[in-house]
Amino acid sequence: MNPRKVMVMAGALIFALCCALFARNLVSGEAAAPANAALPAPAPLGPEVLVAIRTLTPGTIVTPDAFRYQPWPKDLVEKAYFVRGEQAVQSINGSVVRYPVTAGQPLTQGALVSPGDRGFLAAALGPGMRAVTISVSAQSGVAGFIFPGDRVDLLLTQTVNGGGDGQPLRTTETIVQNMRVLATDQHTDKTVNDAGKTQVAIFSNVTVEATPKIGEKIAVAQALGTLSLALRPIADDRMELERQIAAGEINVPEVNNGKAEQQMLLQVASRPIESDTVTTGADVSRFQRSNVPGKASAPVAAPAPTAPSLFRPRGGTIAIARGQTVTETPVGGMN
Repeated sequence: MNPRKVMVMAGALIFALCCALFARNLVSGEAAAPANAALPAPAPLGPEVLVAIRTLTPGTIVTPDAFRYQPWPKDLVEKAYFVRGEQAVQSINGSVVRYPVTAGQPLTQGALVSPGDRGFLAAALGPGMRAVTISVSAQSGVAGFIFPGDRVDLLLTQTVNGGGDGQPLRTTETIVQNMRVLATDQHTDKTVNDAGKTQVAIFSNVTVEATPKIGEKIAVAQALGTLSLALRPIADDRMELERQIAAGEINVPEVNNGKAEQQMLLQVASRPIESDTVTTGADVSRFQRSNVPGKASAPVAAPAPTAPSLFRPRGGTIAIARGQTVTETPVGGMN
């Protein structure tokens, strides 16, 4: 074979091998780039601070599911932050939000009002609302399973006297729904034992949030009969929202505005509702009545007898006796 052709073929083979190695290195470098990009960014080195899991509006009672610890850059940690290991997290439970805190924002000591601080209960009240205290027993207070932040309905049980037979009417009615519990006795947070579990305690007074008109209604109801509390489930908020939208009681935003929708949900969740549902004794037992019968009318007394008169009408005349003489005079003829 011609040596020149052999040299050309050897050069072409070496060039092909170089191109293959170059292409291989190029492809492997592009594949490694996305893999390096998928690696998570290193966590910021710094202490862990408390941040809000969801948006907390003024008047919100802080519960353990509203915050969590999150690493925070050391240079951005302020003195007002709650740092892990420096403050006890139990002291935050039951506090009330004074200023709005957005989701992911660190909680500050100035944004919370702790139980026992001056103005705590006033900070827990919503705009235009009032705090009303209700006396309850172990039975009417759901055996102590009501805690601050829960929603309850208010029931009035009374005995209505009246009726001709003197038997009273026993009745129970729901007078207010969806009331927020602010405190039980003088506690505004859940009692937690050493194991970190919620401890059920019997209480005799419950402070709820109400409008001025509902506050007057509750004051009268306590004088009429016995008040009882009924605990509401969280799932009732969605059903109540659908009912109020259908009834036109709230205004639904026309455009997709997340902030307006959130405001609408907060308005529904925080507003107590006056109710008029009634249950009488007949709805529970067939031997009870459903209303109070009216009293029987009193019999009309007969007129008292009068003394005999000398004037005795006979038909259309009057007989007048003078001694033994009797004179009959027509009635129409008398003056």
